Amino acid sequence: MSQSLDRALTLLAGMAKEHKTLDQLAEEVGVHKSTVLRLLRTLEQHHFVRRDGTRYYRLGTALFDLANQALEGYDVRRAAQPALSALNARTGHTVHLASYDDGEVVYIDKYEGRHSVRMYSRVGKRAPLHCTAVGKVLVASFPRDRRHEVAHRIDYVRMTANTISSAAGYLAELEQVERRGYAVDNAEHEDFIHCIAAPVRGAGGEVLAAASLSVPKVLLDYEGLLALVPDLVSAAEDASIHSGWTGARNTEG
Repeated sequence: MSQSLDRALTLLAGMAKEHKTLDQLAEEVGVHKSTVLRLLRTLEQHHFVRRDGTRYYRLGTALFDLANQALEGYDVRRAAQPALSALNARTGHTVHLASYDDGEVVYIDKYEGRHSVRMYSRVGKRAPLHCTAVGKVLVASFPRDRRHEVAHRIDYVRMTANTISSAAGYLAELEQVERRGYAVDNAEHEDFIHCIAAPVRGAGGEVLAAASLSVPKVLLDYEGLLALVPDLVSAAEDASIHSGWTGARNTEG
């Protein structure tokens, strides 16, 4: 990667959460302010950065336009929208659609629940594979060799007391996911939220994404969460059909 490109990307990342001054950005990049100013002017010219008053810089509209265009490029996102929107309306709980990207989960769509407790997640945010239901569904769909390779590359950071902490434990969990057709995050990622996930398939039966229902534990106990599995699986199958899948509907729940 060229030095200028690396610095420009570092600048954009530095402004992701809040606006920054020229001095702050120069310190983050580790170069003189004049160098940063030249990069900022180029980024501003292309609307990736904009001035916020006289001292501050923040992300510009071009970055959001690109992000939206990229998300619209996910055919599965468009195809799944009616089924997942209906699931969200029917249950009142938060629905996610996620895909696998370079050893992590990335959320590509979200339908916010009606309850007051908000999920940390947002479209474009990444999450670990080992402690999310969507991550388990995605990795369980891999061929055995790739599944083992991914499992042994995970760091197994313990997010809660329930987080899976070893490759052996994760692989055993994936076997269960493959067998039953859905995954559970039993307060493994966040200790106050649990989640179920099911695969969304494409025309050849391949898993394109994972759909999930996330519910605060204070609103629904574990048995109540599992009672929603048939609703989730049905919605995931509807989303799969709209994505070209022609497999038989699972009627076992």
